[in-house]
Amino acid sequence: MEKSYLDAASMRILRELQQDGRLSVNELAERVGMSASPCWRRQKELEEHGYIRRYAALLDRRKLDLGLVCMLHVSLTRHEAGVVEAFEAQMRACREVMECYEMTGTSDYIVKLMVANMDAYHDLLHNVLLKLPGVSQLNTSVALREVKYETALPL
Repeated sequence: MEKSYLDAASMRILRELQQDGRLSVNELAERVGMSASPCWRRQKELEEHGYIRRYAALLDRRKLDLGLVCMLHVSLTRHEAGVVEAFEAQMRACREVMECYEMTGTSDYIVKLMVANMDAYHDLLHNVLLKLPGVSQLNTSVALREVKYETALPL
């Protein structure tokens, strides 16, 4: 099932589940204009083909004391296989890292992380990030406020 083969009903299912992953099959079927059994089969097919990777709850980061969002622009000293793998493994393992992208342009990676406050960022910076082998430069931008935060893909 490739994207070109997704029909309108599959796209409606994906849109609805992005908005509320806890919909019952009956609620989902009603919203997308299908009967329950075909809707359930289509949802299972979307899961099996990897269009739906998992279901998760969206939490309020501020209520969980994660008030500081930082964007890091990271440059590596060299791009040898071991350096890149070690850096990427550390990014995957670090629970404060929410997203990490290898980039073109002036930095090698952009990393989005969330911490409680500037003290927590200072600790992470000095105890983890600056100790990573191969990191030559790290520039941080701190988010002043959240203008838009969206988890749903633009389908």
